[in-house]
Amino acid sequence: MPESVQVAFVLQDDSLVLDWAGPAEALRIANQQIAALRLAAPPFELHFVAAQAVSTGSVGVRLQGLEPLPAQLPAGSWVVLVGRTSAAETGTEPGAPAGQRELIAWLARLAPGRAGLRLVTVCSGALLAARAGLLDGRRATTHHHHLDDLARLAPRATVLQDRVFVEDGEVFTSAGVTAGIDLALHLIAGHAGELVAARVAEQMAVPLRRGAADPELSPLLAHRQHLNARLHRVQDALSLAPREDWPLERMAALAATTPRTLSRLFAQHAGTSPQAYLRGVRLAVARNALQAGASVAAASEAAGFSAELQLRRAWAAAGWAGSPSQARRRTG
Repeated sequence: MPESVQVAFVLQDDSLVLDWAGPAEALRIANQQIAALRLAAPPFELHFVAAQAVSTGSVGVRLQGLEPLPAQLPAGSWVVLVGRTSAAETGTEPGAPAGQRELIAWLARLAPGRAGLRLVTVCSGALLAARAGLLDGRRATTHHHHLDDLARLAPRATVLQDRVFVEDGEVFTSAGVTAGIDLALHLIAGHAGELVAARVAEQMAVPLRRGAADPELSPLLAHRQHLNARLHRVQDALSLAPREDWPLERMAALAATTPRTLSRLFAQHAGTSPQAYLRGVRLAVARNALQAGASVAAASEAAGFSAELQLRRAWAAAGWAGSPSQARRRTG
């Protein structure tokens, strides 16, 4: 069950609207999907905080009633720093706005990025984190126009270029604008599950994308970078109930089409077959169970394989390293 998370979006004057609106919408939709799937109560509690109660966004929109910077946040909270049109300013010059100096001091005191308090930056929000000393000893990235600025402001950080986002412990930094949505989907998958992230991406009509430094794309996310609602309906059902019997006719009925047409749609939009997609889902479920300490027999049953031998054959056919037995986390 996803645990409750307070997400504090930190806004300043000239904040890039899409930097915070895109990830915030992703989290809002995730709450809806979690409720629809009856997985838990909606976990993401969104707050918009600032040094001042009023700010003006990058496109001139005036935001009022912003919450004050909290003295502290509960364990497990996320602090999200977003980009600004005037990001190259350091915030420490004599003429810098008092609110910006207050914000940097607040960040240094709160120190998000440590265990129990996650730091998330979008675009040039990483520069604000750097000014507060939050990226020392970390790997990080930002918008390509500001990579040199980040290296200058955080000389003890390792600045990575050509990355959609970078994860280093509880510090998550991302490149420009739309990369914030990519990162939000990654965070949603990590907190609420890959099926929820896939459904959020489908509703937002964006592809699921991972950064270059991220692990191999999970079979629960693979083959879902399309906008065909009927296929998503079938893929959702298979991911939710992999243990059930899924003949092609039953899948086709869910998509309100024929088995032949469903196979053609899978090939056209997902680049695979319905049966191969189901095997991939079952393999992912089995691997998760093994890594949690389940026996090969129990993992096979949980994933919908008829026997251990069927799991071992599917594992080998997928080209996964080792064997199910070797993937099992030893307990005790």
